[in-house]
This record gives sequence, structure tokens and C-alpha cells, in this order.
Amino acid sequence: MPSAKFIVENSIENTFRTAKVKGMFDVNVQKITKNFDVEIPIENKLWNIGLIIGSSGTGKTTIAKKVFKHYKYFEGFDWGNKSIIDAFHKNFTPKEITEALSKIGFSSPPDWLKPFNILSTGQKMRAELARLILESTTPVIYDEFTSVVDRQVAKIGCAAIQKFIRKNKKQFIAVSCHNDIVEWLEPDWLYNVNEMSFTWGRLRRPNITVNIRKGTSKEWAEFKNFHYLSAKHNNSAHIYVAEINNMPIAWCSVLHFTHPVVKNMKRVHRLVVKPDYQGIGIGSKLLEEIGNIYLEQNYKFLLVTSTPALIGALKKNKLWVMTRRPSRVGKTSNKGVLKNSIANERLTASYRYIGNNKIEIPHYKRK
Repeated sequence: MPSAKFIVENSIENTFRTAKVKGMFDVNVQKITKNFDVEIPIENKLWNIGLIIGSSGTGKTTIAKKVFKHYKYFEGFDWGNKSIIDAFHKNFTPKEITEALSKIGFSSPPDWLKPFNILSTGQKMRAELARLILESTTPVIYDEFTSVVDRQVAKIGCAAIQKFIRKNKKQFIAVSCHNDIVEWLEPDWLYNVNEMSFTWGRLRRPNITVNIRKGTSKEWAEFKNFHYLSAKHNNSAHIYVAEINNMPIAWCSVLHFTHPVVKNMKRVHRLVVKPDYQGIGIGSKLLEEIGNIYLEQNYKFLLVTSTPALIGALKKNKLWVMTRRPSRVGKTSNKGVLKNSIANERLTASYRYIGNNKIEIPHYKRK
């Protein structure tokens, strides 16, 4: 089993200041010694995520390096000034990279084009983890895990990250001083350095309470910069805002859709989940709640999206039916504003929300 016995010694340099402290507090030591006897019995067990946790100065990093000396200790990437998608290893396709970023909760195409140094702290953490997990061929150790991000953001990020690690069947050890992430990361094993104790068994993430309320057009200012396609908004749309602890985290607005044959149709106008809250299905749940509202009013609820993560999620969701398979916008129309637009190359898919109704809608077939 992974284990290690070792002693860490630090000699104290004899200076005027150290001598003064020794005299003031009657501390007559020449060196500080700490003994470690660590056993982490995970040999021959299947696991994906381990967590070494403890207060600052307890020796978490030392334990991680000594016990798991054959693992890769992550010390950061050289991102340079390239866009982050260009900084990934050349062996990975744009699709593989963007899917990895999306699944880890960084689903913002405009930000994928930015260099690493101008991303937010939360985006930097997710970009690093997406690249590390995608590129690693051996188990990895990530020190100071979530230490530099807001605690609510850390919890949401952990929920997205653990799913991605398990999906890719990687082995990942997080080292952290924060106890609040334990249930959200759902580690398969935990080593508590404060108590020198080992625990096997995956905890389950607590439920997230999300409140949905009617919104106003004035609130769009808080979300518009996060919309991947356009900051414009139709003021006639019905607006819904999702909140966690009274903090607005997601936006969905809906327009009436006029169709020459089919009546009573509503479609999603803008859907935005703030970057720090992506990756755990909040957007899908918000759409479901709004879809149920319109189904009860006998409306048909539609969505057209080009977001890869959302297309993938709805494709697996039995509450939605795909009415048009993913296709290029420009293939359906080469007139008007789309003719010379970059949107000509945008892959979109159409969905209709059916809820728990057992109805069949044939896929759209192009002639």
C-alpha cells in the first residue's frame, strides 16, 4: 500500500531576531522536527479521486510528494500568450479541447479564445484542470486545490470537475486546506493530515437549492457579457432568473414564436449560466422548469442552440426531442444578414420540450 515513514527537520538560523523571540517566549530550540508515519491503503482498489486535507503547515504537500512520489506533481503550465485552446497539446482536436473545457464547467467560446493570463481566477483553475486531466497519462497531484477561488465557486467547480475526472477514468489527488469541498468533490478516499486518519468511501454531493423567479430587462446587464453569441436582448421577452442564496446565477428569456402552421409556440431567446456555475446542469434544470410552465399553458416550448455541452446534454435527456439534427446555419439560408456572417459556420440543433408526455416527434429531414 502507499505508505511512508519520514522525518522533516528544519534548522533554525541563529540571528538577532530569532534569538530575541527565543528569549521573549522561552523557546530554546535549534531545530524543528516532525515525524510522519503515513499509510493510505488504496492498493488493489479502484478509485479516481483522492483528497489529502489538513490545516496550513501540517505537511500535506510533503505527504503527497513522499507517499505518491511516482505520481505527477502538477506545478503549472506555460500558457504563453496564445489563446487557451492553442496552448493544449497538438495531439488534441479543437472538438476534444472544447468538449473538455465544457464538461469541466468552462463553457464560454469567447473566453476560449483569450490568453490564460486574462481569464478570471475561476476560469484559470478550470482551464488548468481541463488541460491537466486531458493531457495526463499518469495519476496527478494538484496542490492548493481551490485555494484561490471563492468558496461557493469552489464547491460548484468541484461538482463539475469530479464528473469529468471519472468520465475520463483518470486518477487525481487533490491537496487542500478547505474542508468545505469534501462532499462536493466526492473523493473515493480521504486522508486527514490533522488527525493522521484515512477514510475510504465516496461521500455524496449535497443538494443545491435553486430559486427561480421572474426577472426584468434591467438585469440583463449582469448577464450579457457571458452570452456566447450576442449581448442584444429583445425587451418583449419573458424573463426568468435562477438564484442560489439570493445570488443571480442563470438567465433564461422566452419569446413568442410565430409559425405559419403551428400555433402556440414559445422559444428560448437567451440562455446564460454564469461561468462560475457551469458544469453541473443548472442550465438544463432551468430550461425544464420553464418548459413545464409553458406546457401547462398548452404552449410548445422550443430551443435552438449551438452550445456543444447543451446539445450533448439535451440529446441524452428524455424530456427533450431533437427536431433538427446539428447542421450549419448557412446551409439553411444564404440570404440576408447570414450571407456574410461568421454565423454561417455555426453548428446548431433544434429541440422541443415534451416533459413526461409520451409523444413522438419525427426528426427534421432535409430534402
